[in-house]
Amino acid sequence: MGAEMAEKPAGNCHHLLDELGEYLDGEAAAATCAEIERHLAECENCRAVVDTLRKTITLYRELPPPELSEAARARLCKTLDLSALYIEHTQR
Repeated sequence: MGAEMAEKPAGNCHHLLDELGEYLDGEAAAATCAEIERHLAECENCRAVVDTLRKTITLYRELPPPELSEAARARLCKTLDLSALYIEHTQR
């Protein structure tokens, strides 16, 4: 992807979106990381996007999952056709 990013115009930020997940997860290639970091050094808007995504990921990983009421869980399972999972959950 590094070569693809180099071919894109500097003002076009959309090419970063394809690789942001891997970049934020630490799974992107070194060349891709370097290219993204060069872009972030110059682009305040993209820095804001990446910072917001990092914070969102951190919150998602650190906060406990929300509790669903039994009525909400039943509606969700019915909507998703997961009635077997709902029955299993209620028998615990």
